[in-house]
Amino acid sequence: MVDSGLLQRMVGYAKLSPHDVVLEIGAGVGNLTRLLAARAGKVVAIERDRRLIKILKEQSRGSASVKFLHGDALRLELPKFDKVVANLPYGISSDITFKLLERGFELAVLMYQLEFAKRLVAKPGSSDYGRLTVNVYYRANVELLEEVPPEAFVPQPEVTSAVVRLRPREPPFEVGNEGMFFNVVRALFQHRRQRVRNALYHSFGEVFPNLKMSKVEKRAVIDRAIPKELAEAIVMDLPPEKFGEIANDLMNVTMTSSGQ
Repeated sequence: MVDSGLLQRMVGYAKLSPHDVVLEIGAGVGNLTRLLAARAGKVVAIERDRRLIKILKEQSRGSASVKFLHGDALRLELPKFDKVVANLPYGISSDITFKLLERGFELAVLMYQLEFAKRLVAKPGSSDYGRLTVNVYYRANVELLEEVPPEAFVPQPEVTSAVVRLRPREPPFEVGNEGMFFNVVRALFQHRRQRVRNALYHSFGEVFPNLKMSKVEKRAVIDRAIPKELAEAIVMDLPPEKFGEIANDLMNVTMTSSGQ
C-alpha cells in the first residue's frame, strides 16, 4: 500500500493512543507499520516472507515499540493486543477475521477486497447477504468506511478494495447453543432462495449431523419446531435474529424428544 493519505486515514480510523498494543497482519515493506509505531504504545507486526522480516527489522533498529513475528497469521498463536490495523492478504480474509473475533479486543481497521467487504455489511434480501454476513453480525458491529482504488497499491491489484472497521460486541440476540446456531446458518444458506422449511429439510444433516431420521420424521421435526410464518419465509430475506430463533426452536424440539 503506497497511498500515504490512505495509510494516515487507516491509522486515524483506529483512534490510537500510547496505551494501545496494535496487531498488524501482513506488514509488507513497513509503510503502515511505521505510522502505527508513531501513534501506538506497541506494534506487533506479522509477516510470512522471511526476506521482508529482515528488511523490516533493519528499518526499525533501535525502536523498542515494534516487534516482528515471522509466520502465517492463521497458524501463529496471536499475542495480546487491543486493536488491529492491517492490509490483509485477501486470500485469508474470512479465516483471519473469525480467528480475530475469537479474541477479545477493542476494534479492528482492516483492508479487504470490496466484494468481501460488501458481504460483511449486506442487508437481508440482497445478493451479497449470506452466511458470512450473519456470522460476523453475531459477533461484531461492522462499518464500511471507504472504497480504495487499485492505484493505492504497488503492484496494482485487479480489484477494488475497501477499509472496514470491526468492533467486537456481545451477541445482539440470544442463542441457546452456538454450535446449533452456526449449523443452522450454514444449512439454510446452502439453499438461500428456498423457504426455510424446505431448506432445513434438504440440509437436515448439517443441522443434526449425528441424528438419523426418516424423511417423514425430518419433516415432522421441522413442522413441529418452526412456526408456520417463519417456515414459509425465504432464507435470504431473514434478518440475523431469525436464524437465532430457528436454532433455538430446533434445540427445544430435540431436547424434548430426548427427554431432557
